[in-house]
Amino acid sequence: MPITSIDIDQEELRQAKQLTGAKSNRETVDLALRTLIAVRRQPSAVERIIGRDFEPDQIDAPTITPTAAPA
Repeated sequence: MPITSIDIDQEELRQAKQLTGAKSNRETVDLALRTLIAVRRQPSAVERIIGRDFEPDQIDAPTITPTAAPA
């Protein structure tokens, strides 16, 4: 993987690291990039779901109630 050198605001990096619980700067930046990509792709995924034709048996699928986790 090629190495890319960029200037990053250290205070923003510190805050992002703290908020995510990432252990390294690299992990923080990787998570930020993956999150940005997911957020930007989300609207098109929703549009694909909305535009899909469902069969009647898919619309009225049975509801599954989750069981409580053991304490």
